[in-house]
Formats: sequence, structure tokens, C-alpha cells
Amino acid sequence: MITVRNTSVYRHAGIHHFSGFQLNAILKTAQSMPVGVVLRKSPGVTKWAKFVWRAVCVLPGAAPADWKLLRTEGDVSEFHAATVPLTLYRSDTEAYAHSLAANVPCLYVICRETQETERPLDIVTVTASPYEAQDYSDNGEDIVEKVMIPPQVLAWISAYLDEHHEEEAFIKRRRDKYREHEQDGIGDARISQTTDVYRAPRKIRTGSAR
Repeated sequence: MITVRNTSVYRHAGIHHFSGFQLNAILKTAQSMPVGVVLRKSPGVTKWAKFVWRAVCVLPGAAPADWKLLRTEGDVSEFHAATVPLTLYRSDTEAYAHSLAANVPCLYVICRETQETERPLDIVTVTASPYEAQDYSDNGEDIVEKVMIPPQVLAWISAYLDEHHEEEAFIKRRRDKYREHEQDGIGDARISQTTDVYRAPRKIRTGSAR
């Protein structure tokens, strides 16, 4: 059987920093949808890679699968490798909004190489968060593939954002009134107060005074 690991509940967006009460609230509002991961096998372009595997799409609401062959055309084959849950968390809505704002909104399929010839990749998870995908990419162990979000999934994520996403309020930085009215050079003991009251110390250089 293909190994499916979904550890995003602990890996995403600093969830381990939340208190028990906050974590329960996040998990209570989490929503999941099963998605089938379709991988394409095609001939490699170098002598070191006989075949190349790529994630090409996901199938919303797919039934469980274990490397089911979908089609073959010449040397190219496509497999429904596995079905995993795509889970949305309230704490990650900023990441989802960022993804949906892209010209081509994408999901991220996280794969890991195995030593099995018949099942060369494990499907670790599927995420809608580009931030979580970047975490997996940075670990050097996993393969991150982008696939277009199907319309059904796009509508589902958009509805989730409408319900749970809150834009962070912009906080205007307060100006320092003391510094705002401070006049450069006044009262500085290093400056001749009779002639150079308004000259800053950094402007005084040997031979530069006129």
C-alpha cells in the first residue's frame, strides 16, 4: 500500500505555538476534502533518469486509490497514485488568500522518493498554502509540485476564506513629536553657536568650512 502522511496540522504556519484552547479552536474550524493525486510517468531526458514523474492534477472528492493506472499513450502513463485529505485551517487563511490572488491559483503536491519500483513516490500531503509548500521544499527531502486548482476546489477555498479570513488591520506608526521638532545642531557643544547653529556635526569636515 502507498504510504500517506499528512502532518500539516503540526507543520503549518507555527501551529505548535498555539495554546491548547487555540489549537482546539483551529481544528474545530478546519475543513477537509479528499483529493486524488494524478502522477504522470514519461521518458527521462538524460541517461541518469530513465523516467520522470510529475504531479499533473488533483481529482476533487476522489475515492481511495493505490497507483491505479488511468491511461497510457505511447511511453507516457498517468496514475491515480493516492487520495489524501486537503485540509484548510483558519490560522492559514492569509496563505490561501495569497495563493488565490496569483494569476494561476495552485495547489501543492508534496511527494517523497521511495526505493520501490512500482511505487516510486509517497504522497506526503496536498496543501493550498504556498508557505507550507516552501517549508517542505526547504527541507531537501521532499519534492514539491504545483498543480492548477480545479474550479470546485477553488470555490470551496474561496467560501472558506469568506467565512474565516480576517484582514490584519493596518497600524500607522506614530511620529515622534520631540524628534519632529528637533532642529539639527542646536545646542550641540561641538558646534560654534554664534556662526554654525544650524550645521550638524557630520557636516563639519577639515577644510570644508567656508
